[in-house]
Amino acid sequence: MTTTTATTATTATTATTATTGTTATTGTTATTGTTATTGTARCRACAGPLTEFLDLGAQPNSDAFPRPGETEGEFFFRLAVGLCGECTMVQLMEEVPRERMFHEDYPYHSSGSTVMRGHFEDTARQLLAGPAAGPDAFVVELGCNDGVMLATVAAAGVRHLGVDPSAGVADRAREKGVRVRTAFFEESTAREIAAAEGRADVVYAANTLCHIPYLESVFRGLDALLKPTGVFVFEDPYLGEIVERTSFDQIYDEHYWFFTARSVRNLARRYGFELVDVVRLPVHGGEVRYTLARQGAQAPSAAVAALLAEEEAAALAEPATLERFAAGVRRTREELTELLGRLRAEGRRVVAYGATAKSATVANYCGIGPELIEFVCDTTPAKQGRLTPGSHIPVRPAEAFAAPYPDYALLFAWNHAEEITAKEQEFRAAGGRWILYTPEVRVL
Repeated sequence: MTTTTATTATTATTATTATTGTTATTGTTATTGTTATTGTARCRACAGPLTEFLDLGAQPNSDAFPRPGETEGEFFFRLAVGLCGECTMVQLMEEVPRERMFHEDYPYHSSGSTVMRGHFEDTARQLLAGPAAGPDAFVVELGCNDGVMLATVAAAGVRHLGVDPSAGVADRAREKGVRVRTAFFEESTAREIAAAEGRADVVYAANTLCHIPYLESVFRGLDALLKPTGVFVFEDPYLGEIVERTSFDQIYDEHYWFFTARSVRNLARRYGFELVDVVRLPVHGGEVRYTLARQGAQAPSAAVAALLAEEEAAALAEPATLERFAAGVRRTREELTELLGRLRAEGRRVVAYGATAKSATVANYCGIGPELIEFVCDTTPAKQGRLTPGSHIPVRPAEAFAAPYPDYALLFAWNHAEEITAKEQEFRAAGGRWILYTPEVRVL
């Protein structure tokens, strides 16, 4: 979903490369061709020391699809990931200014997937039957995108408000009867909402908190906005799944944080909250839904202790584990580029399926361009007729996939594999084969 990144000290210039050399606690600056080094890299959550374990090289804005002939001056930054030695939070080493990512033309619509529509409708029903079940309940969603979750809340007659900085998707939400405030969520936004609307029973966010570098402002906002008994419920990609699946494409400009139960618990306690529940989710390649309450308001569920123990057993916060993950990423790059190069040399037609944000990481890290992939087909009208970020592969409508079918299709949207392969059975019937790269490179 669209992020609601809160920032207080980000400076954007007209440059095309973002480099900082460190992750400070008060902001970053986009510059050209230089690195501003201010000492040891520091965690944006606790100011502890960061150790970099994976560098995915120069990467573009993952949702900035240029038009043909308009690729000059494309923005790039260094995509690298580090582990905090104190609070165990995994995070990007550099920040991309929020205005470059989340704006009026933000192309992602959460309603685009049947599976995700069902997921968010079910999520809304769970909230309405649980923490938002009281009289005159008030639900606030950070990064409401096109209103796919809040539409169910609105239909139930429950007071609600979405907060999203991207005007285009916010307008789509309003068309569904959802109330939306077009803004980034930060402490000042939260205080204004509380003053005008009262305090919330639930603040919810999906695929949003991981986008926000400035968590201190967000948590101070939550403290001001939530009722004493209110809860903050959020779901984001889970580091444990990313490591297990070698799904390095979950790492891109919009995903600043990569959460675990341990790191979320540490983060919550810094601001007077407690992690009281966790739920594993199958969506988007494996996520966790976290529930935070004020300290002392609720006893943590058994699920919290179970997931913490699972993470401890997997040594998820150990540098050696993340170094092995990085080695697996490098191996995937070698195997995928070798496969695509061989198919091209054999004269096979290969296209890609799904011009996803995460596909930018794969294409640019692996050096996959139009010389290997003929085009990418995608159902999003705003992306069609454009080029993929950085790699400049043409994006065509979904109908192009069958005109005629290619020999192979690289499934960038692998997290929707079941839905897509069920839809595209004629591709397999025609002899087509899918290429996947997580958890390993393979042909189906």
